[in-house]
Amino acid sequence: MLDFKVKVPFFDATQLYSANKAELDGVIQKVLSDGAYINGPEVGQFANQLADYLNINQVIPCGNGTDALCLALMALGLNHGDEVIVPTFNFIAAAEAVSFLGLTPVFADVSPEDFNITAKNIEEKITTRTKAVIVVHLFGAAADMDPIMALANKHQIFVIEDVAQALGSEYNGEKLGTFGTIGCTSFFPTKNLACFGDGGAVFTRDQSLANKIKMLANHGQQKKYDHQYVGVNSRLDTLQAAILCHQLTQLEVNIDRKIALAQHYNEGLKSLNIDIPVKREYTKHSFNQYCILLKNSEQRDQLKAYLADHDIATMIYYSQPNHLQQAFSSLGYKVGDFPVAEDLCGKVLALPIAHLSIAQQDDIITHINAFCANA
Repeated sequence: MLDFKVKVPFFDATQLYSANKAELDGVIQKVLSDGAYINGPEVGQFANQLADYLNINQVIPCGNGTDALCLALMALGLNHGDEVIVPTFNFIAAAEAVSFLGLTPVFADVSPEDFNITAKNIEEKITTRTKAVIVVHLFGAAADMDPIMALANKHQIFVIEDVAQALGSEYNGEKLGTFGTIGCTSFFPTKNLACFGDGGAVFTRDQSLANKIKMLANHGQQKKYDHQYVGVNSRLDTLQAAILCHQLTQLEVNIDRKIALAQHYNEGLKSLNIDIPVKREYTKHSFNQYCILLKNSEQRDQLKAYLADHDIATMIYYSQPNHLQQAFSSLGYKVGDFPVAEDLCGKVLALPIAHLSIAQQDDIITHINAFCANA
């Protein structure tokens, strides 16, 4: 993840370790010494600690964020061909999980302001075959959950919250991932709560669903060799759980630091002819990504190249919406079906924010100002 050719990398994975080296060495060494590499006590400890943090009944750790989405869908007892609404401006994982399980992804557009799916976007896509919606809280910003949950309750559809980019973010003072039927997350190294490899979790207030998800993640068995479901093998290994126990103690500090960095970006960029992130009054935005909007794809690409020339790495989230991906061509979507998402894909540019120093950030702001002055 670290590009040694640039002085300001987009993300420096080494910082996850070096910032807390002594403590992490201790927890890693304990797991190595104990030898309980699979389902060691740290896995249960982490699940309990994350449940307390989220103020939710049950957390089920698993192998990665995509597995978490698959397990959530599997637990809901959906049938082949049932429709699941997903935002098209998003990483492919949500729609991929839907398709992988023989369900039908139905794409929806998003808000042009905070890039999240809305109740209106969802309502436009509900049919008699709609059984669930995956609400992805993108870049750390909260989707407006009250009207989404009211709509879901009205139509009796399940709500899966994907907080892979928004663990620790809040909606009206409550943690995201706790409003819907099931919440899912990833602990990939770039996430707010990150491990040193792959990891994920599913969480819910419904005890019966939690029990089913636990079995599904363990080959469909509750006790050894007694398989009630056709399940999968998806578990968080003990080493990653131990690391996450420590990282969870740092989560709020790290989020607050990114909020402060986002505010500094806002001040430094507010006079320019670019759009900075919108913060809704109901959300605590954790800024897993800090994304600006340029006026068009040409200007976006020019700024990206300009910053790269000055040893500053950036990322495009996302270059193509899901409905135009070759993987979903059989669904028959075309250019123009979701104009907001298609427009965003040509304008969004993510600036470095994780593990960023003020000096590095000031360098980025200075170069963006210089670019805009000559644009």
